[in-house]
Amino acid sequence: MQKTPKKRLQKVAAVVGSWEEVLREFLFFKQAQHRVGPTTLSDYEGHVRRYFKRFPQSWQDPTSLSASVMEYMSDDVKPVTFNLRLGNLRGFFQYCVEKGFFDNNPLEGFKRRKADPRIVDVPEDTLQRLLDLPDQKTFVGLRDYTLILITLDTGIRPKEAFHLTVNDFDLRHLVVTVPAEVAKTRTARTLPILPLTAESLRKLIRARPDFWDNTDVPVFCTNEGTMLNRHTWGDRMEAYSKQLGVHIRPYDLRHSFALMYLRNGGHAFGLQRTMGHTDMNMTKRYVNLTGQDLAKAHQTASPLNSLVASPRKGKTRMGKLNGLK
Repeated sequence: MQKTPKKRLQKVAAVVGSWEEVLREFLFFKQAQHRVGPTTLSDYEGHVRRYFKRFPQSWQDPTSLSASVMEYMSDDVKPVTFNLRLGNLRGFFQYCVEKGFFDNNPLEGFKRRKADPRIVDVPEDTLQRLLDLPDQKTFVGLRDYTLILITLDTGIRPKEAFHLTVNDFDLRHLVVTVPAEVAKTRTARTLPILPLTAESLRKLIRARPDFWDNTDVPVFCTNEGTMLNRHTWGDRMEAYSKQLGVHIRPYDLRHSFALMYLRNGGHAFGLQRTMGHTDMNMTKRYVNLTGQDLAKAHQTASPLNSLVASPRKGKTRMGKLNGLK
């Protein structure tokens, strides 16, 4: 049996490199596919780094990989955390298998844990009071008011809204386009907006300094013209929440849009497309129909409304059937 030359072994080891190098290649690969956004890339990187910080030996010694992964996944964590670990690590390990670093994916066959979605139903009167809080005489207040409006009008994700530029809005035709590179699902979508939202957007755009570029400076930006982020927007909503006496997160406005959209007669499939969900399962996770909502829908949509006549209009069809001998 011919032995592999020593120089050849050294060359292979150099190609394999460290997990940090492979992670960097993996992130570039995902980014090149245009199927994931910045948040997803950040999640991949964070979860992989946390795993190898705890089990660094599992890269150099693949025989310990399975045991290390089992130990990591057996931590007493919430279903949401478990599912995030599973999805991000499984994706990275699968890439490693395809590149020949590992023989198999240690997370192959693992199933997600069922987690009850956190659906927040903010009362309408609370949302109305929220809209009264931002000081629209200031740029920041007008920005906050407009961002709340567009979220309640379209259900747009906060991070998607942060990236929108002036050129993404067609205020004459009352639509906003979420570009593919901005959308979480990497699929562009066009959302209708009401005249009220469009008018607030016009005011916000007019309030921008003339030297701000319409392409480079986002619509929802800071006083300095830098992009708003989830931390800053979260702090702003926290300040408004303290004034209201009700805790409202930025994402709760998206939930409110979904709930009120359906309650006001919106179609579930329309909601799916508007919110940018890849399938109806995602739509169901965000929509929390209460018993009262179901009862109201049932009164309107029950087939018996057309099959059985109203008592006010005479005998019911069931009454006629009972009268047959």
